[in-house]
Amino acid sequence: MVNKMAYQTRQQATSVDGKPENQVKIEIMDMGRTFTRHNPDAIQIEEFRRVNFSVNRGEQLALTGPGDVGKSSILKAIFRTYLPTSGSILFHKEDGSVVNLATCSDIEARVLHKHEIGIINRSLNILPRTTILQCVAAPLIRSGYHIQASLYRAARLLDYLGIQEEMFHVSPSSFSPAQQQLVNIASEIIVPKELLLLDDPTAPLNEKHSDLILTLLAELKKKNITMIGIFHDPDTQERIADKTYEVTREKSCLSPMAHQEAA
Repeated sequence: MVNKMAYQTRQQATSVDGKPENQVKIEIMDMGRTFTRHNPDAIQIEEFRRVNFSVNRGEQLALTGPGDVGKSSILKAIFRTYLPTSGSILFHKEDGSVVNLATCSDIEARVLHKHEIGIINRSLNILPRTTILQCVAAPLIRSGYHIQASLYRAARLLDYLGIQEEMFHVSPSSFSPAQQQLVNIASEIIVPKELLLLDDPTAPLNEKHSDLILTLLAELKKKNITMIGIFHDPDTQERIADKTYEVTREKSCLSPMAHQEAA
């Protein structure tokens, strides 16, 4: 059984846009997921159960725990890659309304994915014959930016990440997994959503590129972007997370990061 633990975070006044930083952005209550595996008999598999936590606007939460307790599955449930079988996921939109991601319509979820909820994992989904530059610029264009301005901003971001200009017009499918991940991250953060889900985004990257990505994520923190992530590297987790939620088979708890206790 998972217990919801009290926790303490830094007291913050207001954000740069005047909104209170302690405003709840997302609340997970008693969320669980089971599925039936037919191989050859019907077996009930429990991926996770009774997950309880909330994250305020502008906070960064790290999911911790062993590798087989469903941390990535929790992120996928929040993003609605698949639905939980119990509990609720209350997402507080920028207009003040609240949506239960566990029960909302697919159409409403797609609108949220377009404007307010993003995910960075290691899956690069691109249209055929799409170049790296087009892939990164696409979110800007969909947001209403002029095409040439979008391509310029995308080029600057790719240059910052160390991708050579002569590679801008080739398909990401020809890249190595690490290079594809850079494109994946760039396309997601060029127009940052209010909630960003991170499934160990720097895992395939070398130290140099990991540091560049962490610098960009730190800039998003300054803009009060809310993040929920999995970071297998402790140093990465320390740089990003304000608090942690430990996921285990028996009991989970929410805790502030050590550097916050001393703040």
